[in-house]
Amino acid sequence: MRREQLTEKILDIKRDKGWNWKHITTEIGGVSPVLVVGALLGQMKLVKPLARRAAALFGLSPGEERMLNEIPHRGTAMPPTDPLLYRFYELVMVNGPAWKALIEEEFGDGIMSAIDFDVEIERLPNPKGDRVKLTMSGKFLPYKYHGNEPGIPDYGLKES
Repeated sequence: MRREQLTEKILDIKRDKGWNWKHITTEIGGVSPVLVVGALLGQMKLVKPLARRAAALFGLSPGEERMLNEIPHRGTAMPPTDPLLYRFYELVMVNGPAWKALIEEEFGDGIMSAIDFDVEIERLPNPKGDRVKLTMSGKFLPYKYHGNEPGIPDYGLKES
């Protein structure tokens, strides 16, 4: 079985049982719901205790349980063709340069981690149409300056 086939099997079981992601992530627990859903969709791995819980919940075989614990091949083709995913791509294309400038001004020369990262999704009721609120939190990772002379900073942290 390939990982894509396991994802389809999990989605079939979810559909057949009438479960929603909230039910599934509550049952599996242990980490952020985004990580659990990402793992069940094949983009993340579940640590062994969570892979065990997911396998029990979905009635998976021992081999399928081990597959949930494997490091996956992550990502999708760019640009994305799904309209919702494309809007995220568009947000980065349009707002990315401003986000980059503001982050660098505040933190220095570096990046926001996509590994040491969390996101929360919230629904905000609005009479003109409910809004999606995303709160992203990623560790700032300053660039390391190699071969620097004495008195030259080691990292690209904001200089005072």
